[in-house]
Amino acid sequence: MTAFAYRRPELSKREVEVLVSWLRCDTKSQVCRRLFVAIGTVNTHLARVRRKYAEVGRPATTKAALLARAIQDGLITLDEI
Repeated sequence: MTAFAYRRPELSKREVEVLVSWLRCDTKSQVCRRLFVAIGTVNTHLARVRRKYAEVGRPATTKAALLARAIQDGLITLDEI
Protein backbone atom coordinates (compact mmCIF):
# COMPACT_ATOMS: atom_id res chain seq x y z
CA MET A 1 0.00 0.00 0.00
CA THR A 2 1.37 3.40 -0.97
CA ALA A 3 1.16 6.29 1.46
CA PHE A 4 0.21 9.63 -0.01
CA ALA A 5 1.44 12.91 1.40
CA TYR A 6 -1.26 15.54 1.19
CA ARG A 7 -0.60 19.23 1.49
CA ARG A 8 -2.91 20.42 4.22
CA PRO A 9 -4.40 23.88 4.13
CA GLU A 10 -4.04 26.03 7.23
CA LEU A 11 -7.62 26.11 8.47
CA SER A 12 -8.58 28.17 11.50
CA LYS A 13 -10.16 26.47 14.51
CA ARG A 14 -13.50 28.06 13.60
CA GLU A 15 -13.26 26.92 9.96
CA VAL A 16 -12.67 23.37 11.16
CA GLU A 17 -15.56 23.65 13.62
CA VAL A 18 -17.96 24.88 10.91
CA LEU A 19 -16.73 22.29 8.39
CA VAL A 20 -17.08 19.36 10.79
CA SER A 21 -20.49 20.56 11.96
CA TRP A 22 -21.69 20.85 8.38
CA LEU A 23 -20.40 17.37 7.56
CA ARG A 24 -22.37 16.00 10.53
CA CYS A 25 -25.57 17.93 9.74
CA ASP A 26 -28.03 17.53 6.92
CA THR A 27 -28.43 21.26 6.31
CA LYS A 28 -26.62 24.52 6.86
CA SER A 29 -29.60 25.69 8.93
CA GLN A 30 -28.82 22.95 11.43
CA VAL A 31 -25.23 24.17 11.59
CA CYS A 32 -26.53 27.70 12.29
CA ARG A 33 -28.65 26.47 15.20
CA ARG A 34 -25.84 24.30 16.58
CA LEU A 35 -23.16 27.02 16.42
CA PHE A 36 -25.42 30.06 16.97
CA VAL A 37 -24.34 31.76 13.72
CA ALA A 38 -26.09 33.11 10.63
CA ILE A 39 -26.26 31.23 7.34
CA GLY A 40 -23.98 33.84 5.79
CA THR A 41 -21.32 33.04 8.37
CA VAL A 42 -21.52 29.33 7.56
CA ASN A 43 -21.29 30.07 3.84
CA THR A 44 -18.30 32.39 4.37
CA HIS A 45 -16.39 29.81 6.39
CA LEU A 46 -17.12 27.02 3.90
CA ALA A 47 -16.06 29.25 1.00
CA ARG A 48 -12.78 29.98 2.78
CA VAL A 49 -12.22 26.27 3.45
CA ARG A 50 -12.84 25.46 -0.22
CA ARG A 51 -10.49 28.25 -1.32
CA LYS A 52 -7.75 27.06 0.99
CA TYR A 53 -8.06 23.48 -0.29
CA ALA A 54 -7.92 24.74 -3.88
CA GLU A 55 -4.80 26.77 -3.06
CA VAL A 56 -2.94 23.61 -1.97
CA GLY A 57 -4.01 21.75 -5.11
CA ARG A 58 -6.81 19.72 -3.55
CA PRO A 59 -10.03 21.32 -4.79
CA ALA A 60 -13.23 20.37 -2.99
CA THR A 61 -16.25 21.82 -4.76
CA THR A 62 -18.85 19.46 -3.27
CA LYS A 63 -19.81 18.35 0.21
CA ALA A 64 -18.60 14.83 -0.64
CA ALA A 65 -15.21 16.18 -1.71
CA LEU A 66 -14.93 18.22 1.51
CA LEU A 67 -15.76 15.08 3.49
CA ALA A 68 -13.00 13.20 1.68
CA ARG A 69 -10.50 16.00 2.41
CA ALA A 70 -11.53 16.14 6.07
CA ILE A 71 -11.07 12.39 6.44
CA GLN A 72 -7.72 12.49 4.64
CA ASP A 73 -6.53 15.26 6.94
CA GLY A 74 -7.75 13.60 10.13
CA LEU A 75 -10.34 16.27 10.90
CA ILE A 76 -13.16 13.71 11.15
CA THR A 77 -13.59 9.95 10.96
CA LEU A 78 -16.39 7.98 9.37
CA ASP A 79 -17.57 6.96 12.83
CA GLU A 80 -18.00 10.63 13.78
CA ILE A 81 -20.38 11.44 10.95
